[in-house]
Amino acid sequence: MIPQGFIQDLLSRADIVDVVGRAVPLKKAGINYKGLCPFHGEKSPSFVVSPSRQTYHCFGCGVHGNAVGFLMEHGGLGFVEAVKDLAGELGLTVPDDDRDPRERERAAQAREKQLSLVDVLAKACRHYRGQLKGSRRAIDYLKGRGLTGEIAARFGLGYAPAGWHGLASAFGEYDDPKLVESGLVILQDEAGEQRRYDRFRDRIMFPIRNPKGEVIGFGGRVLDKGEPKYLNSPETPVFLKGRELYGLFEARAAIRQRGFILITEGYMDVVALAQLGVGNAVATLGTACTADHVAKLLRFAEHLVFSFDGDAAGRRAAARAMEAVLPHVGDTRSFRFLFLPAEHDPDTFIREHGTEAFEQCIAEAVPLSRQLRAIAAEGCDLTTPEGRTRMLAQARPLFELIPEGLLKTQLLDELARDGGVSFEVLERHWSAVGRPGHGPARAAGEPTARRQEPARAETDRAPAPPPHWDDIPPDDRAPQAESAAQDPLGYDPRDDGTPAHRRFERGHGRPFRRDREGERERGRWRDRRGGDATASPRSTPPRTASLLDQIAWTLACGLAAWETLPAEMHDQLVQQPVPHGALFSRLEQLLHDEGALPPEELLPLLRTEAEEAGTGALLARMERLLALGSLPAAGDLPVLIDRLRLEQIADEWNLLLESGPLSDDARARAAELNALRAALKSRLSGGAV
Repeated sequence: MIPQGFIQDLLSRADIVDVVGRAVPLKKAGINYKGLCPFHGEKSPSFVVSPSRQTYHCFGCGVHGNAVGFLMEHGGLGFVEAVKDLAGELGLTVPDDDRDPRERERAAQAREKQLSLVDVLAKACRHYRGQLKGSRRAIDYLKGRGLTGEIAARFGLGYAPAGWHGLASAFGEYDDPKLVESGLVILQDEAGEQRRYDRFRDRIMFPIRNPKGEVIGFGGRVLDKGEPKYLNSPETPVFLKGRELYGLFEARAAIRQRGFILITEGYMDVVALAQLGVGNAVATLGTACTADHVAKLLRFAEHLVFSFDGDAAGRRAAARAMEAVLPHVGDTRSFRFLFLPAEHDPDTFIREHGTEAFEQCIAEAVPLSRQLRAIAAEGCDLTTPEGRTRMLAQARPLFELIPEGLLKTQLLDELARDGGVSFEVLERHWSAVGRPGHGPARAAGEPTARRQEPARAETDRAPAPPPHWDDIPPDDRAPQAESAAQDPLGYDPRDDGTPAHRRFERGHGRPFRRDREGERERGRWRDRRGGDATASPRSTPPRTASLLDQIAWTLACGLAAWETLPAEMHDQLVQQPVPHGALFSRLEQLLHDEGALPPEELLPLLRTEAEEAGTGALLARMERLLALGSLPAAGDLPVLIDRLRLEQIADEWNLLLESGPLSDDARARAAELNALRAALKSRLSGGAV
């Protein structure tokens, strides 16, 4: 686990203007910097970087975070990977690395080699782009495919001339081993003599970028007839076909706006769709969709649509893709399958029928549950008992790849209906046979996929008298504002957490928050798990924990209260920075999968996932509260969330005032903030905790 103190030190050393400025051109605006938001399309800059707060914020789409958060969001990195990347840039060593020194040295050498290969590939990309400008034949080919110069530049398209040693003009040393290691040059031994020549010749070149925008390989397409039509870079230390996706770097902004990713079968599909206004498409690199592909895509969106040809080959590819996604199924995720007519790919379909018709096809794409049932029923006559039994036998291996949850329960019910048996009979039969990977067989009649469990009754435990907040040990008290940032386990009112990854609708960003003086009132949280929303007003506890900590603890002690909150409060919570946003998202998933677990079971479960999620310090604070027997009231939740929103609105207003002249988006946001503030104050006027 990366110590929280190291993360705080890392953020204090990093300059967010430098981190963001490497990807976004920034200009001085008041005491802050402004630029065009890299996460959504805009013409007037509304993306603000604050050196004093060390945060970034967009008034157009609401995205917000710190230096680590920017690397996660812009580069598609996980939390630990982003911390290590930023530490490497600053020459720091992450203290969780307990590997043997020789192993660390080998890892450092491998990383250095990767960086050198990326430099070589970037230089080759510039060379190919320059060659495209001088080839009328290649330009005419792209124009014939309906592509403009703007789209070609956006995707970095280039041209590899027909000569055998075209790269010799770009690299002074054509015999440099890195040209072979990067896959650009082929080395052959012929009669004891080594021969070198370019891998890509007379082809349109498609640079393949990783989520950070680095060129890691190429795909080349012939201009005329020839084989192979598409030629990819070989696998190298920086390029693994089974993990990378074409167009993901270019599609990030459109993915955020649209809320889903369209997975296609080829480079030209991605580029042509972008030309036609569908910018959220990516493609696998000549391989079937793998579990690694799916895991990477789910870091950018929780809704995936796979597009395949409607022929037999397309349906076989869909079956392989479905097997890859089944282990990732969750109650908040969706996977759908789009089958176009056999004579069309996405590009030709849109050109013939229009974008609206294609969007309608996406809306009508087959959901995963229906696709699974269709695959299970292939070759089965469902009008006979034998056919139905065979269908169930074919469905079971696929069904068992799905994690436990409500979707799995509903799918079992549908399979039972398709198979002509009751839910209970099928559940009992599959349980009796035993389910690989899910432990020993259960007793007959015991449910395998748990249905929604009711919240545990208050009488299940003997209530303990609630401790006064003054009784919490001294090291649990709220740090003072000037020392909060140095306390590795304390609440930092400057909000330097990294952002979560659930943002599907414009305007559902993560505004800032701050800790305002004058609100440190003394009080108690009630000693009960429940509580209605009309409970009499109480003063809040002092800032031993932030409002977000209080909300997290309230939910952990009565998880069923989540379902009483309106959808906009769900959105507000899961879109908070790490650690809180990640925790709220996980609590929602656990409620659906496991029911309302008590805190004694819930916190140890969350602890096992704390390192990757970055929630360790927050869980430590919650565990100390559990040890004290402090049980909050669920009825406090809506008021706590409204107060949190008011604090965020106030801080966002301050940022607007600090950032010079306002863009149209910023002025619209100011009006929206005024309306929100008035509505919240009106709602809270009846009483607040």
